[in-house]
Amino acid sequence: MKLDDRLQADCKLICELEESILLLMNNSLVDWFILVPRCEEIELTSLPFAQQTAILKEINLVSQFLQQKFVPDKLNIAALGNVVSQLHIHIIGRKHSDPYWPAPVWGQAEKQAYTDAEVTDIKQAFHEFYPAQSS
Repeated sequence: MKLDDRLQADCKLICELEESILLLMNNSLVDWFILVPRCEEIELTSLPFAQQTAILKEINLVSQFLQQKFVPDKLNIAALGNVVSQLHIHIIGRKHSDPYWPAPVWGQAEKQAYTDAEVTDIKQAFHEFYPAQSS
């Protein structure tokens, strides 16, 4: 499976899970993960139900990690695909203190890239949270 060029340009790889690739949106102003299932379908509902269920387990896993590590006020989960048609699921931790609150995170001009050290810390924290992942 080839990762969409926009996702590759905008995100940092965190790890590979059984069903999906876990990415971190490279904007440290908001806690924003993206799961990219390994499939050719562009709609989650087009997948076999067993695969949908397996992906939902990964969505729950990433959501629990995000809630534990970043303690958001609200969790936003969406599979939109209006710009990037490759199936991907946004898992976003929103805080009343984030610079976009309560507006959507999409299309905001203000951004701040993660440092390499911050990305390494998030990768390590996820590995400690879920040691069964692959690199």
